[in-house]
Amino acid sequence: MPIDLEKALGARIPDQEYSWDERDVILYQLSVGAGVPATDPGELEYCYEPNLKVLPSFGSIPAFGSMMGVAAVDGLDFNLAMLLHGEQETILSGALPTTGTVVNRARISDIFDKGKGALVIVEVVSETPDGVELFRNRASVFLRGEGGFGGDSGPPAANTAPDRSPDDVVESATLEQQALLYRLNGDNNPLHADPAFAALGGFDRPILHGLCSYGVVCKAAVDSAFAGDVAAVASYSARFAGAVLPGDTIVTSLWDEGDAIYVAAHSKERETPVITNGVLRASGQS
Repeated sequence: MPIDLEKALGARIPDQEYSWDERDVILYQLSVGAGVPATDPGELEYCYEPNLKVLPSFGSIPAFGSMMGVAAVDGLDFNLAMLLHGEQETILSGALPTTGTVVNRARISDIFDKGKGALVIVEVVSETPDGVELFRNRASVFLRGEGGFGGDSGPPAANTAPDRSPDDVVESATLEQQALLYRLNGDNNPLHADPAFAALGGFDRPILHGLCSYGVVCKAAVDSAFAGDVAAVASYSARFAGAVLPGDTIVTSLWDEGDAIYVAAHSKERETPVITNGVLRASGQS
């Protein structure tokens, strides 16, 4: 059935509660490459409790279950195998706490007709139980084969990197077991673990989660451009441009434009894009 805009646009996804503690934070940060070298003081701040800090991209973890609630929205009748995660934006009210509980309130905020597919924007606002917003996420999911329903085509891509050489380039090696580690954060899609399932999707072997690459690039930018100060980041958004095979080296290029750090990443071994149209905005910037 085609997309039913009247039913789907603005639809609410049932509220979900999510809690995390220091172990969850450390697991997440290990799963996006923190802890190398293991004795480095800055790396220990991501992996050891006494001075633990939280990467901005961790904000995508509590919201993930609500984002995937798109599959149950009335008016969006689609094959889950045809869903692609297109973009992710995480907006912070301040530095993320190492422990916490939020109530995720999600809705379908936009639906765009891209011809060959539908682009659905899921917005998740994560609040404390007493109603204080800690962060929000906007996930863009592309539903292949669901376009042509006559909707607006949406705005052009934003956050294009400057047309000049980057100010810094950071290489982040991933592990052969990186996807098996990252899936412990809650994304159990067999595409990232089962070779037979990956083959059905046209891949030689399981691929890395897009949100894992999102975290790897976030860490590279925070460490390089913000000197490891996670509290200095107000928001982070990126477009997923290609798959990463576990074991690839993700090469992140960074452009410092004063009010924002633009990022793009590619696989060193295969010279294919991983993330484009990425930007981290500093606290106090819009």
